Amino acid sequence: MQTNWASENLQVIRTLMERSAVYRRALAPVMGAIGVTGLAAAVLATLVGLDKGGTFAGYWMAVAIICLAEAFLLVRRQALKDNEPFWSPPTRRVAQALWPALFCGMAAGLACLGLHPNGAWLLPPVWMALYGCALHAAGYFMPRGFKLFGWGFILAGCAWTLAAPPVLANANWAMGVFFGGAHAAYGLYLFFTEKRGNAT
Repeated sequence: MQTNWASENLQVIRTLMERSAVYRRALAPVMGAIGVTGLAAAVLATLVGLDKGGTFAGYWMAVAIICLAEAFLLVRRQALKDNEPFWSPPTRRVAQALWPALFCGMAAGLACLGLHPNGAWLLPPVWMALYGCALHAAGYFMPRGFKLFGWGFILAGCAWTLAAPPVLANANWAMGVFFGGAHAAYGLYLFFTEKRGNAT
């Protein structure tokens, strides 16, 4: 049993190392799509005036579900294109690394949606920090820059908590800049560095 477990882990590690470039290529469209969605959602939320606790929480949780669906469809399409199984052992490892922090973020959103709507001003920094922790955990199975990207969210969440007043007036813009703009910028970075790497 121990031998089988060790053999499977070695195979997963080997596969993750071999597919680092593939994951990097797959991340560019995912990050780009999430970035555009986040920016559009922030503009819409600002125009409509979604600055009430429960409404804010529900809206951005719906945006998160849309972004997860986009990521799922884009990664699945990439797997089908390369004739690879979607739910492979490496994919399961990455999902297991992401899940705990994302689950905590969902719990915080649900609490502000119903029980504690007045605490919704804390959602952006809490979501930033937890999302950063999720990315950092997944970064152990991905290219090195993914962990640094996660640290950016962690630090942004901590800075927002310490500096921002307890209002939701700027929260939609914060969500747009960090969840939208940061993903779009990272997607562009991955796209152009991948192109440059293929050209050499």
